[in-house]
Amino acid sequence: MSTTVTLVSDTHVPQRAKALPAAVWEAVESADLVVHAGDWNGLPLLDEFERRAKCLLAVRGNNDGPEFDDRLPLVSNETVDGVRLAVVHQTGDRKGREERADHDHPDAELILFGHSHIPWDTVTPEGRRMLNPGSPTDRRRQPNRTFVTLTLDRGTVRDVILHHLPLD
Repeated sequence: MSTTVTLVSDTHVPQRAKALPAAVWEAVESADLVVHAGDWNGLPLLDEFERRAKCLLAVRGNNDGPEFDDRLPLVSNETVDGVRLAVVHQTGDRKGREERADHDHPDAELILFGHSHIPWDTVTPEGRRMLNPGSPTDRRRQPNRTFVTLTLDRGTVRDVILHHLPLD
């Protein structure tokens, strides 16, 4: 048994985009688990994710107002298909990120985060994988808007794909 995962963050709807691209919704609807690492910006988008996703694991970000406080935590820790996950919006500056992650999430094997809008895929000194999907709506200084899909399979992370969305 394996679990397909769609990972998104920094959707910023409706502030930076009116809606998510169709390719993201297709990935959300087909995944066994959807992880959103914060900065939704509007509760209607959270409601739509809850309707469309089979299972949603999500946190709130620094741009999510107090209306999110009762709905989403700042950090979520779950074990999915034998992989211990930590989901958080911010991990701090790029410099020292992996060492901070080892300290802040000692029980996690896979740390999923957002905030920077910059895709990230590294391994910490203690062997924790860190993934940031970038943003499907606001590419900032990146060449593309992005999101990630992956598979969790009996304690392993495999098939990690960074999806590049076309520019409008």
